[in-house]
Amino acid sequence: MLLIKNGHVIDPKSHLSAKRDILIENDKIKAISENIEVKENCEIIDAEGMYVTPGLIDVHVHFRDPGFTYKEDIFTGAEAAKAGGFTTVVMMANTNPAIDNIETLDYVLERANKTDIKVLSCGDITKGLKGKELVDMAALKERGAVGFTDDGIPLMDAELLRGAMKEALKLDVPLSFHEEDLKYNVNNGINHGKASEHFNIGGADRQAEISMMDRDLKMAIEEGARCDFQHVSAKESINLIYESKAKLLKSKGIDILRFDFTKDTDISAVPQISLEDAFSVNIHAEATPNHFTLTEDDVIKHGALAKINPPIREEADRLAIIRGLKANAIDLIVTDHAPHSKEEKSKPITEAPSGIIGLETSLALAVTSLVKPGYLSYEEVIPKMTINPAKLYHLDAGYLDENGPADITIFKEEEWTPSEYKSKSDNTPFTGRTLSAKVKYTICDGKIVYKDN
Repeated sequence: MLLIKNGHVIDPKSHLSAKRDILIENDKIKAISENIEVKENCEIIDAEGMYVTPGLIDVHVHFRDPGFTYKEDIFTGAEAAKAGGFTTVVMMANTNPAIDNIETLDYVLERANKTDIKVLSCGDITKGLKGKELVDMAALKERGAVGFTDDGIPLMDAELLRGAMKEALKLDVPLSFHEEDLKYNVNNGINHGKASEHFNIGGADRQAEISMMDRDLKMAIEEGARCDFQHVSAKESINLIYESKAKLLKSKGIDILRFDFTKDTDISAVPQISLEDAFSVNIHAEATPNHFTLTEDDVIKHGALAKINPPIREEADRLAIIRGLKANAIDLIVTDHAPHSKEEKSKPITEAPSGIIGLETSLALAVTSLVKPGYLSYEEVIPKMTINPAKLYHLDAGYLDENGPADITIFKEEEWTPSEYKSKSDNTPFTGRTLSAKVKYTICDGKIVYKDN
């Protein structure tokens, strides 16, 4: 048995936010109460001064396995996840070979099952990530794929996309979309503006994201498929997402206030969709700590270490993303954990690959960039990293309840500076940056799988 004493428990399902003890027996929570005393042999964690939440869930990670295991593999990725407080992750499928067939899916899931957290995998939407022909989604779901995505590559064929939505609706699985129309991008990963001017390149225009979001949100409303719009970067996209959710909610008899997320409005004045209403519709959206923390000034400072797709944009975009999170228009916080080698990231800015690792700093950045400045409370942040991603994938996770899963994260407000990582890679601009929270314990299936030294 394991007893967590004196922690501030935050449970997004019951809306509990108070000091409680939690008793764990085997892989389940046995009791949650103000004071639990155990006479028999029991390991005790004194969580005084710490926060206790459901195990964090990240539905957007790249573990590079198979094909690119010099950057990361499923085992090192799982170690990074544990250090960041994650008990469940969902891997993207842009591997080599792609996860468009049973054999490759079996390979990744066999390795995933050897980790001591829950490592799940999507399948690809199209064969070979080529955007030409749909995979056999039914067969891949039957074998264990939890969703489908061509992440990293936009789906340009609208009718093929519509076919994918129809199939996903029938199978009751989510689709995740990387929204960038590449015809608007001269160079990927660097915002067209101050950053592209600094590097004397064309960069990536915001219209690349906006145009695709506009097309695909309309189609998602028409088809009713469960859709996840990944790593939102542009302020205009927030308006499109909010308006789409508003349209769907209105059809349910729920009216929400109109609001322009592109305007410089105090974040405390943002209207909020309730947590339940936000997830009662089929449109969902992600924000990464990269996009709600950094601006293109950081890209100028850090170069390729801050190069990602879609790119880090302006301060106005960063604040719009935070407003979107406040409103629950953006209802997921993900890392888009994307490892690359030092040699790759040391190349010239136009040749270096896009991507930043993020599992080990995600929660800390959410606290540092959202909670500490007063933009969002813990009770607003934690659902976006627990119960919301669980609902997206129909997982029995993301909550704390008696007889529920004993997947738990314990963290503390504590300043630290990232310097070394469990990940094989260290491609992040956050190395050496002072952060305001640290994971102390990660518990999965009732077992302590990570403890901060």
